[in-house]
Amino acid sequence: MTIELGLDTFGDVTIDANGAQKPMDQVIRDVVEQAVVADQAGVHFIGLGEHHRPDFAISSPEVILAAIAGRTSKIHLGTAVTVLSSDDPIRVFQRFSTLNAISNGRAEVILGRGSFTESYPLFGYSMDDYELLFEEKLDIFAKLVREPSLTWAGETRTPLKNQIVYPPVGPQGLTTWVGVGGSPESVVRVVRQDLQLMLAIIGGDPRRFLPYIDLYHRAVDQLGKTMRPIGIHSPGFVAETDEAAQEALWPHYQTMFGRLGRERGWPPTTKERFLDEVHHGSLYVGSPETVAKKIAAAVRDLKIQRFDMKYATGPQPHDQLLNCIQLYGEKVIPMVRDLLAS
Repeated sequence: MTIELGLDTFGDVTIDANGAQKPMDQVIRDVVEQAVVADQAGVHFIGLGEHHRPDFAISSPEVILAAIAGRTSKIHLGTAVTVLSSDDPIRVFQRFSTLNAISNGRAEVILGRGSFTESYPLFGYSMDDYELLFEEKLDIFAKLVREPSLTWAGETRTPLKNQIVYPPVGPQGLTTWVGVGGSPESVVRVVRQDLQLMLAIIGGDPRRFLPYIDLYHRAVDQLGKTMRPIGIHSPGFVAETDEAAQEALWPHYQTMFGRLGRERGWPPTTKERFLDEVHHGSLYVGSPETVAKKIAAAVRDLKIQRFDMKYATGPQPHDQLLNCIQLYGEKVIPMVRDLLAS
């Protein structure tokens, strides 16, 4: 089974050796360094999430990806996700076609609506138009990656007629994924637009997403589309031993989910629930062998072609993240390939 293995980060604002919060400019430089290490370790892809909040440093992923492109040679570069609903699809296309040129064809884009809503008022959009904005902007973007000129009309912007957008992406095109949190309508939309499906599985047994993958295959058949690769994105962390990984991640996981819980009215996160997610859910946390076995099982059970691990969760220190990346690239990825080959 062919499998691509990548990493994702939102640029969580981290702490230094003294426990003090790092300034965002340093966090951004650290993310560049993390991507360089991932490239050296043989990781296929690095995805940077777009957010507009005080706990995440990355609001302009493409700028950081361009800096990474200049310091790497093999790793594919993309987002996790680009919040297309509150952006201009033509400008997003131009930024990624430019990144694709700079990186010699290594750019990918993962489009989505995002799990946070700060970008909508920030850029002057109404949440009342949540569905329509994404539907129309995704339609524009899907046409841009496939057609030499764009003709389009809808409700969210003025019409376009035979519009050519520069720079073009070249003969190899631009790999375009759509991030989906788990609604049947979203899965069918991906098939209808003939793009690639990326499932965000951030909790619970990953096998509960099998119905969505089955729906994808049925929709491909019914709509007469081409079968595309399917990927999943899930959080995780790798250390030398299971205990070391759990103990390193837990306080930062607790900090992040405690903050989000207070915002969204969730109950407090307990270590018992954290460990249950590690052992039975979608947290890929442990030694290289443990994480590799869990990834290989998910790949086999879901029959996917791509796995991206969100390696940064909460204010975890930069040196721990670098160690995780090295173990993931140098040990986890070869183990996963061996397990799948056997």
